[in-house]
Parts: sequence; C-alpha cells; structure tokens
Amino acid sequence: MINRYYLLTLVSGFLILIPRLMHSQPLSDKPLPVQLYSDNGDNFVVIAHRGASAYYPENTMSAFKAAYELGAEMIELDITLSKDGEIVVIHDEKLGRTTNRKGRVVDFTLEQLKELDAGSWFDASFTSEKIPTLEEVLIFAKDKIALNIEIKTEAVTKNTFSGIEERSLELVKKYGMEEHVIFSSFDYRAISHLRELDVDIPLALLYDRRQAARKLPSVLLDIFNANAFNCNYRKLSKKWIKDVSAHKIPVFVYTVNKEKDMQKLIESGVSGIFSDKPDVLKMVVDKLWETK
Repeated sequence: MINRYYLLTLVSGFLILIPRLMHSQPLSDKPLPVQLYSDNGDNFVVIAHRGASAYYPENTMSAFKAAYELGAEMIELDITLSKDGEIVVIHDEKLGRTTNRKGRVVDFTLEQLKELDAGSWFDASFTSEKIPTLEEVLIFAKDKIALNIEIKTEAVTKNTFSGIEERSLELVKKYGMEEHVIFSSFDYRAISHLRELDVDIPLALLYDRRQAARKLPSVLLDIFNANAFNCNYRKLSKKWIKDVSAHKIPVFVYTVNKEKDMQKLIESGVSGIFSDKPDVLKMVVDKLWETK
C-alpha cells in the first residue's frame, strides 16, 4: 500500500510542476543571439528603448536604472564619438533636442559634454542628468541586464580598425559582456567591421531600405554574417515574417508602446520588442506567457 504521506508529496509535487508545464511553449521559436542575465525561458526579450524613455530622459543613467527596475531584460542605447574620441551615449548627431546646448556632438570634448544638462528638456526635475559614456553604462549593466548597442552612422568610417567599432568592442570585452551584448547599426559598414574584428560577437542589422536593396532579411544576414534582424514594426510584412520564420532568424522590432500592437507582434513570432514602456511590455508578455 502506498504511504499516505508519500502520496500527498507526489500530488503536491505535481501541483508545483503545473505552472512549469504551462510554460513549455516559448513565445518565439527562434534562438536568441544574446544571453540574458535573467532568462525566464519564454525565448522573448523585453527591450527598453533608450532606457525607460517614456518616464525618464532617454539615454541617461536614470532611464537605464529605471528600465532594469521595471523588469526589462535588455536596454537599447545609442553611441557616437566626442571630439576627443570618447564613446558617448546619445541618439542625435546634434545636441539641441536633448541637452541645453546647440551644436554637433563631435565638436565637443567629453569634458565639455559632461557639463551639459541632459535632462531638463524632459522635465525640470532631471536637470542633474548628464550624457553617459559607454563605459559607465557597461559598469552599471554588468551582471544585471543585457545591452543592444546601436552605433550611430555619423561615427562610422571606412576603416575597420581604431574606430568606434573596435573601441566599443574592447570595452565590452573589458567588462566581460561579450555574450550579453548585441551590436546593431543602420550603417552596414559597422556590421562588417565588427564581424571582421570578432567572429562571435552578436550582431543585428537595422533595416535600411537603400542598403537592403529589396533583399530579404535572410539574404542580408547571410551577406553580412549577422545574427538578427531589427526593423520598424510597421515594416514587418507577411513576406518578411515568412522568410525569417523559414530561416529561424531572430527579429526585434521598434518602437512599440501600445498593448494591442505588442500582443499582435508577439503572436506573429517576433523575438523581442523595443519599447519606451518596458513595464507595459513586460505585463503583456507575462499574460501571454501564462496562457501558453
């Protein structure tokens, strides 16, 4: 006869397993090109677009810290070069939109850039925000959260060596984040340079109509030896979905802030979404994950 305590233990154990069994079907069937520090097994990435930029000034440390606290699994950020060749985190080529100074980023040294107010444009309470360096972000992100580092076109040259690609790659390796970072760029020269510098570093092509020349995502990734395809969610056609699904290509789409759009895209099989509201995206993902 089966011992009653043993039987109850078996039943309890089975009940504990039920939620796990419910999670047996991942949200995407495409392998992720980057390792997440906290992987819940759903095979989908919640990406904070320029940090939690709906609530904090974009591309600042407060936006990045908030993204982590709100449950994002990856932070997307933009990098370019200062006048003295330092790698700084800012989206625009010019300073006017997100700082209290006008002019091009490349015409200011890091010391000068650090004197600027990078937050009050968003709200007066953020006047103390500064333009971060890539190194500052890597120090924060290490052992916490993965990164999508977008290299801005204005920082890319025809040279493979000693440019922003090699220097940013060296910083990523300095902090041991090679498996937790994916580089992306609208400038396909940057992707080629990075692949020449490192055969293993994860790379994503950002869709650019001119450079793509009507080629399918699978063809483009093969040409540039990239690992993933990033695009505006409005560009994600049925033809592209069929192509990436057939070739098991991870697709990350931007910038999605409405719940209904998030759900529709997740159900279409995308591997991740860039959102200014990572908390909202995480809520949508968690609901879908629970019903799988």
